[in-house]
Amino acid sequence: MNIDHAQAKRFSILIIVLSMLIDIAAAAQTLDYDPSVSLGAVVIEDDQFTYDDRDVPIRIYLPESTVASPVLLFSHGLGGSREGGTYLGKHWAGRGYTVVALQHAGSDVEVIKNAPRLKMMQTLQLAASAANAQFRYSDVKATLDYLEKQNNTNGKYAGRFDMTKIGMSGHSFGAVTTQAVSGQSYKFQGQKHTDQRIDAAIAFSPSVPTYGHDENTFSKVSIPWMLMTGTKDDARFGRNLDAKSRRKVFQGLPSSGHFYELVLHDAEHAAFADQRGGRTSARNPNHHKAITALSTAFWDAYLRGDEKAKSWLNNSGARTALEPNDQWQRK
Repeated sequence: MNIDHAQAKRFSILIIVLSMLIDIAAAAQTLDYDPSVSLGAVVIEDDQFTYDDRDVPIRIYLPESTVASPVLLFSHGLGGSREGGTYLGKHWAGRGYTVVALQHAGSDVEVIKNAPRLKMMQTLQLAASAANAQFRYSDVKATLDYLEKQNNTNGKYAGRFDMTKIGMSGHSFGAVTTQAVSGQSYKFQGQKHTDQRIDAAIAFSPSVPTYGHDENTFSKVSIPWMLMTGTKDDARFGRNLDAKSRRKVFQGLPSSGHFYELVLHDAEHAAFADQRGGRTSARNPNHHKAITALSTAFWDAYLRGDEKAKSWLNNSGARTALEPNDQWQRK
């Protein structure tokens, strides 16, 4: 019995040592990886194209290098424009990505420009319609078609885009757009809006459908997703738009190992935007730092296949960008 006890003790010590060595190896692998640092200059250009008699203004953030780079799309929230997500566009482009910010007619800033102040919220709520959602999904497909054409045509964008590595992202109504084109299922429609060209997606302030949400809504998502919300991420319209309900999206995803969720402590809906509109408290400067760092590591891991980035995400690296009360998990 003494021998068995001694062997068991040695075995336990061995397991502890091996675990420590694995942790040390993981830490060493990510020691020289820092997704919070911008690595180059950025060129910003405005463009516009038309499809099916619908105009789509876009803002393109180009990295310094002229080598073909992965492409990231960003979809603005209700009442926004192609100027939304500027802090993300600049940071991601500074890390070597081409970032294209879309503007969706019908649910953009134009709908509230002439609205009476007392009716502004009502105007926005009317703009958050199923019809405008459909237009948004079509805008994404049309934008990818446009970029492919520009990439293969003689001109200033020729050869600039790596169209085999596409990331989709968006905030609020833009998150709804992102979810729809990146694998979300709908009753009687399935994954009708999913665009197979998209390889990974990030939804800022995600949400479940107002109607028709069930266990199959997110169960067939197959590409990597990262979801970001906050403990105070509420909206003033919509029956299901509160911090608690936003987390149901992550709960509905399968356990595939490449799904992530960040919940920033005390972050409000506007924490993921550029402006301070609608905020009830001062902005926490670490929120944007955490958002840019984790999102960049995600793109690096799943669009570029960077093992250091994946190790940073899946081990202790991500925690270094967060504050103690922020919640971070993957499955």
